Parts: sequence; structure tokens; C-alpha cells
Amino acid sequence: MIEYVIVSGILLLLFMVMLLMVNANFMQGPSETLQYTAFTDIGNGISTRIVDIYSIAPTNGTISTAFDIPDEVAQQDYTVEIHQGATAADQYARVYRGIIASNISLGGISATRSVSGNTTGQGMNRIRYDSTGFGT
Repeated sequence: MIEYVIVSGILLLLFMVMLLMVNANFMQGPSETLQYTAFTDIGNGISTRIVDIYSIAPTNGTISTAFDIPDEVAQQDYTVEIHQGATAADQYARVYRGIIASNISLGGISATRSVSGNTTGQGMNRIRYDSTGFGT
């Protein structure tokens, strides 16, 4: 009887340790990889839309477009920001939540035009261009 209790206790302890390891290694790791990939795709889409607006931007006037990105990634909100890089010609779209982030270059347009702004995945998003600039 004692032998049965000892063996069962050891197996139960090993099972509990295995359950803790399974969550960290088999669920959280792939989930973070999936989120990073989704953030990269979202960043590429936003970068493409900004470059498209730049390519058809009028010399004098304004242009605006609305677009939709996924509301959530892995059932959680995320943020998109346009960041300035090390030089004035280096700008990138940063899509992130917590420690998971993806930085996507804006395709070299920032050498001639300054881009700024932020958004989330909720609702419709808008990109606007004004040839006179946006005042503070």
C-alpha cells in the first residue's frame, strides 16, 4: 500500500510539473510567434497604404482614405504607431502589445515627407495627407 501511494504521489508531482511546462512551451511560444507574424502583416499593410497615399498625393490639396485592420490579434487589442528612426529619413510603423512588437519600414518615403500618427485596431482607421501640412 505504501509503495502504491509513493508511486502515485511521484507520478502526480511529475504530471503537475508537466502541465506547467506545457503551457509555457507548447501554448505561449507559438501564440507569441503567431502574434508577431500578424503584427508584421498589419504593419506591411499600413506601410503599403501610406506609400500609396504618397504616390498619388497632390501638389496642392488634400487626400484621405479610410481602411480597416483587424480589431484584435489573439483576442487582444494592439497599438500602431509611426516612429522616427535614427535619422530623419528613417521612419517605421511599430505594431505592438506588451513585449511583442514588429517594426516595418515606411518604404523610403520619409526622406521627402514626414509621417506621424497612431491608431489601434478598433473601428475604421484613416490616413490623411495635406500639402500644406498639419498645424499643431
